[in-house]
Amino acid sequence: PAEPTMVLRLKFLNDTERLARVRPGDTVGALKRAYFPGQEQQVRLIYQGQLLRDDTQSLAALHLAHNSVLHCHISPHSPAPAPTGPRASADPAHAALDVGSLVLPLFVLMLAVLWYFQLQYRHVFTATATTFLAGLTLLFSFVAFTMYRR
Repeated sequence: PAEPTMVLRLKFLNDTERLARVRPGDTVGALKRAYFPGQEQQVRLIYQGQLLRDDTQSLAALHLAHNSVLHCHISPHSPAPAPTGPRASADPAHAALDVGSLVLPLFVLMLAVLWYFQLQYRHVFTATATTFLAGLTLLFSFVAFTMYRR
């Protein structure tokens, strides 16, 4: 006897939905291959708040019922495979430096050096320069605290 089919609702971040006709015996990987060809590595499926990581798991094992909602997130780039071995991290072509994570510490260091010079060489700094430095410090503090408060 043929396995019965069921319909799953694939819901995307922009609130659009797509219907997927599947069988309970199908795997998560088969669902990704069927409805997201070529993007299997970029698609994240979430069911009841849990990320479906195991592509070999069957839909029946997840207790998916007819008309269940799977939330879909498609990342713009595929995740890089984790490097293995001692030499993988030493390869400069594959070890990308995350410059974005260095911006905040470098800006803090720059402000600290400017304040040090302002306190040590007060006669060089005009009132306008000191006011600008104080305003820049306040602005940076406000932005940093609002970003990291989330």
